[in-house]
Amino acid sequence: MHKVFCEGGSHGEDRTSRVTSPRVGNKVTVVLGAQWGDEGKGKVVDLLAQDADMVCRCQGGNNAGHTVVVDSVEYDFHLLPSGIINPKVTAFIGNGVVIHLPGLFEEAEKNMRKGKGLEGWENRLIISDRAHIVFDFHQAVDGVQEQERQQRAGKNLGTTKKGIGPVYSAKAARSGLRICDLLADFQEFSERFKHLASQYKSMYPSLEIDVDGELEKLKVTRVDRCKGLLLYKMKIALTLPKASLTLRTYPFVTSSNCTVGGVCTGLGMPPQNVGEVYGVVKAYTTRVGIGAFPAEQNNELGELLQSRGKEVGVTTGRKRRCGWLDLMLIKYAHMINGFTAIALTKLDILDVLPEIKVGVAYKVDGEIIPHFPANQEVLQKVEVQYETLPGWKTDTSAARIFDELPENAQKYVCYIEDHLGVPGKTLKGYSSSSKNENSVIYSPSYRSKNLYDFLSAVECKRRCIEECGQPKRFG
Repeated sequence: MHKVFCEGGSHGEDRTSRVTSPRVGNKVTVVLGAQWGDEGKGKVVDLLAQDADMVCRCQGGNNAGHTVVVDSVEYDFHLLPSGIINPKVTAFIGNGVVIHLPGLFEEAEKNMRKGKGLEGWENRLIISDRAHIVFDFHQAVDGVQEQERQQRAGKNLGTTKKGIGPVYSAKAARSGLRICDLLADFQEFSERFKHLASQYKSMYPSLEIDVDGELEKLKVTRVDRCKGLLLYKMKIALTLPKASLTLRTYPFVTSSNCTVGGVCTGLGMPPQNVGEVYGVVKAYTTRVGIGAFPAEQNNELGELLQSRGKEVGVTTGRKRRCGWLDLMLIKYAHMINGFTAIALTKLDILDVLPEIKVGVAYKVDGEIIPHFPANQEVLQKVEVQYETLPGWKTDTSAARIFDELPENAQKYVCYIEDHLGVPGKTLKGYSSSSKNENSVIYSPSYRSKNLYDFLSAVECKRRCIEECGQPKRFG
């Protein structure tokens, strides 16, 4: 109950008014990567999408990459929310995403040629008209900037050259252009486009920009394809890309804010609508591109993990660097995002190892530090303190329930849970790779009744479909 004091009343009385809180509405289930990307977020989102009305992207652009397998067909997603493969789900690209329109339609058409999973995708995709547009010259600028960094400092950031950094810079500088601008007065849009292009041309004289050609393509896209894809809410599962702009290993980060807070800004959603927050954790650690990687194993072990895990970037085709699981990194991600559950992936990549190390602390100059370093140079110097756990030397790829895992594999999972301190509800998805269609294990430590019942129902549904001989879907 709130007391409202009304000055100037006829008797100056104290009025008491009962004010009810506004209805919160449906909760949003958030899926976040807890490491440096490539943890298997798309797999988890596709599982959760079976019980969702809407699946959303709220940050990043086509620098991201998710692989989803349905009926043995492998689909690659960069801009499209991976849950779009579910024909009953509405896919939403939020205002926090930056969109390269030619790339979006090319991605859809490429996946359409692979199988029937994307049939009717245009009827179930919605794009926020407040999302910023990535132009071809943003991608060209990205490449020029990387080249200049290499020439100036002898190293670059290792970006995907998809124009993500430049377009977010333009957004922050308030010179960017949005979908709503494209769909409004095209003459005004063209003038602003030309002005933005000239700004980049003055900064990078070697830059070649086909202004008229790109405007003509945008005009065709505007008329033929964009207007049917707008706009905008329901029960939602949501995915975010990797290292946040401000909270990870700056400057070797993506240019968006990929934390739970980025959900609110990237979808235009109040924080009280955030529900479950899943941190997706690979059973070891990988990183693509340049940047500090304390637990990296630049040796035969790293090569083994890379080979067994098929660790190659979906977007760039680059081999991922590999190393032991780093719990300092994941605890930092948990501190920022407040994970309510952990989804552990690719456990059986470790099946062949006699022993497994887990990074549990950092030392700098012989002293244990109680935090994840903000400074890149300090992080480069840290010495990881490891705990060594026994391996299980058993193939776990066929396991479907927690008790089917070898004892030491169960202990490895429980060790991670205990060390992270994520309170008593953990969804774990184990797979030999993100391409394994039937690889979800439900942990007995998961105590969230609603989701546990949902997962059990999904497994029952799978078995019924298999017995009836109908096509089975990957969750």
